Amino acid sequence: MRDAFRRWPSRSAAGAITALASALLLAGCSSGQPGEPGAQQTAAAAAVREVLLQPAASQGPAPFTPSTTREGAPANPGAPPATGVGDPAPAGRALTGATPGLYGGTRSVASCDVEQQIAFLTADQGRARAFAEAAGIPESNIAGWLRGLTPVLLRADTRVTNHGFRDGGPTAFQSVLQAGTAVLVDPYGTPRVRCACGNPLRSPAPAQGAAHAGKPWRGYRPDRVVAITPTTTVVTRLVIANNPDNTWIERKTGTDGDQDRRPDVLPPCAPASCDLVAAPPAPLPDAPAPQPPTTPTTPTTPTDPTAPSDPTEPSVPESPGLPLPDAPEDGGTAPVPDEPVMPDVPDAPVPPDGPQDQPPQEPPPSFEELFPDETAPQQPETFEG
Repeated sequence: MRDAFRRWPSRSAAGAITALASALLLAGCSSGQPGEPGAQQTAAAAAVREVLLQPAASQGPAPFTPSTTREGAPANPGAPPATGVGDPAPAGRALTGATPGLYGGTRSVASCDVEQQIAFLTADQGRARAFAEAAGIPESNIAGWLRGLTPVLLRADTRVTNHGFRDGGPTAFQSVLQAGTAVLVDPYGTPRVRCACGNPLRSPAPAQGAAHAGKPWRGYRPDRVVAITPTTTVVTRLVIANNPDNTWIERKTGTDGDQDRRPDVLPPCAPASCDLVAAPPAPLPDAPAPQPPTTPTTPTTPTDPTAPSDPTEPSVPESPGLPLPDAPEDGGTAPVPDEPVMPDVPDAPVPPDGPQDQPPQEPPPSFEELFPDETAPQQPETFEG
């Protein structure tokens, strides 16, 4: 039974997973109450991967150390109570660890006692070894690593990979930590230790096919769970919410709050009114590019520039070289000469690739036809052909 818990989430047969449900019921949290996540499950339900709901004040199953929490806060005290938890479990909306207001606390107060955490772990070599393994750090550097973390409070329900201590080693499981949970944050803005139990924390695993386990707290909403992602560079300061007076604090990373101060650049809203989890607005569809206005045009018939301006008055076409008739002496109207007839224009030659039914053209005259040997009488004698 104890081995089954150590391997959780189990990848073995359904029998080992069934034993896991019983182990969770017996192990539970440190208070021994029967309502802990994983209790009273059937074999079929236990075969589904679980995401445990962990209230801020609860240690949860198999804690590494006693609590080192110095302060905590209720989760969304003004929110309506949760009516139930639906499946599947949330994957969590991703937020970078440097997001202003993602964490909170009290000015000049550390939410965790780091030195006490170090003392608890170094007093037990087995726990220290398991802690370093779960956290991914050298066992010899536990104290220095913990002193480089920043104590803060979560301000949103947060998905993590949690680690309990069982049978001398770490056991990983997925959980949702309630807003108000005290954690230690690394230089990349991600929570690495849960102070209520000393458990190492890592980034959450995918939640496809997972189901909730545990009783939801007041105000819990699966669609408002976040998953905190590390920044790409080291963060030297965190802008956090000062819970007592709803103001902003700039906390230097790796300190316990003794260097807290007002940020030089404030976020655009107060901590209580900044909704970190609100979904971004959907992008608007691309609008078509505006077209320049077009003015309808009336089709016009091309006119001959030599045509008369008034079509009712006949005009006499100018014909250079042809004399105009004299006007009659009796004052009558002079006769209008007929329009000159345009000579016929021969058709243009058909291109080689045109229709083949056209009669073949005569070959061009030869050189002898154009320039005969004997000089014609009409040609000047100087013509040399």
